[in-house]
Amino acid sequence: MALGIYRTRTVKVRGKKKKKKERVADFSYQNESLAQMIVDAWTDSTFRNDLLSNPATAKAELAKRGIYLSDPVVITEDQYYSGYTMPDPEGVVFVLPDPPRTDTPSQGDTLLETAKLLMACTPNGI
Repeated sequence: MALGIYRTRTVKVRGKKKKKKERVADFSYQNESLAQMIVDAWTDSTFRNDLLSNPATAKAELAKRGIYLSDPVVITEDQYYSGYTMPDPEGVVFVLPDPPRTDTPSQGDTLLETAKLLMACTPNGI
């Protein structure tokens, strides 16, 4: 299995319990403060690494932006394309888009619109 986010579910098959992976629906959500969070992760590797490796950081950063989830997880695009299985079936998985595929913006310009575009392109993009 690849390309997506999955959760493991226990089902009965001919009277026996069997674990089955099922794909979670992909969606895109536009939000200015989430787009800024992506830009912050692109420009600050310490923040990016902490966001990807520490679920408590993801939870706190999302809460700062008015999004209150019990178990948010942030993964990379590579993890998404390899087929990521959620550890908690009630969790919400966000995909951090890879750094922009463009040149560095000119002084005074920002990466905010680039982040918004990649949020729309990357399934479940932050």
